[in-house]
Amino acid sequence: MAWDIFLSEYKNYLQLERSLAENSVAAYVHDVLKLKQFLDISNRNVGPLEVSATDLHDFLEYVNELGMTVHTQARVVSGIKGFFKYLLFEDIIAENPAELLEAPKLGRKLPDVLSLDEIDCIINSIDRSTSNGQRDRTMLEVLYSSGLRVSELVGLKISNTYFDIGFLRIIGKGSKERLVPMGKSAAKQLKIYINEVRIHQQPKPEAKDFVFLNRFGGSISRVSVFTMIKKQVVMAGLRKKVSPHTFRHSFATHLIEGGADLRAVQEMLGHESITTTEIYTHLDRDFLSQTLKEFHPRA
Repeated sequence: MAWDIFLSEYKNYLQLERSLAENSVAAYVHDVLKLKQFLDISNRNVGPLEVSATDLHDFLEYVNELGMTVHTQARVVSGIKGFFKYLLFEDIIAENPAELLEAPKLGRKLPDVLSLDEIDCIINSIDRSTSNGQRDRTMLEVLYSSGLRVSELVGLKISNTYFDIGFLRIIGKGSKERLVPMGKSAAKQLKIYINEVRIHQQPKPEAKDFVFLNRFGGSISRVSVFTMIKKQVVMAGLRKKVSPHTFRHSFATHLIEGGADLRAVQEMLGHESITTTEIYTHLDRDFLSQTLKEFHPRA
């Protein structure tokens, strides 16, 4: 039996026998779908009856890597355990692979994730009347909208921005290239910065094609981005430890918690393989763009 058949029967069980609310049923089913997506993108050709404890632990490591909060991870564990308890209860499986699966402890060190309100607060704390205000806002919008690493942000080139299709061409780790969709807010701010602010600067010859410039006309440095974010977090009155990577974690977390497909998020992040085999599935631009539009808060 395929995953969709088991999930359909599990959904009926939650609705009819446990009388759960529609939102609760959808959450339980969605958590199991996340597991299925993980197994698909890591090329583990296993059905519900073949899932092992190792598969489940690897799945939890993966969602932790994506930056899910402790609360969300605990909910996912609960959903996965509930599914396999159901299979055991119905005598579909003889042993429960999720029996020893544990939710992350509250004291476990996980990457900080910002709420949408906190992100808005940081962005709105920027004084756009200053010479660097529009540039700084644009950098934060792009970090959050496209989930870039700080090295990818400072290395972004004008020739790699495609406003006509709403994508950025990113050169990531190991010189690997990927196309990442831009949210509407990021695209709008990027156009304003390039066409109304940057145009008045005289870039150094080696920085002519770089999007983000410092006050001397050179490409902005990683340290400058870290320093800017630290300053704006203080201005916003937040007490969290925030770095450029926090925006990347927030990007992934908000998409996944909103219901986005794991494969699409992994493609946009340019994550390295979590196994020794190639796990990326080719995804067309329309699919990635639609994922961002449907599930990203600022798209």
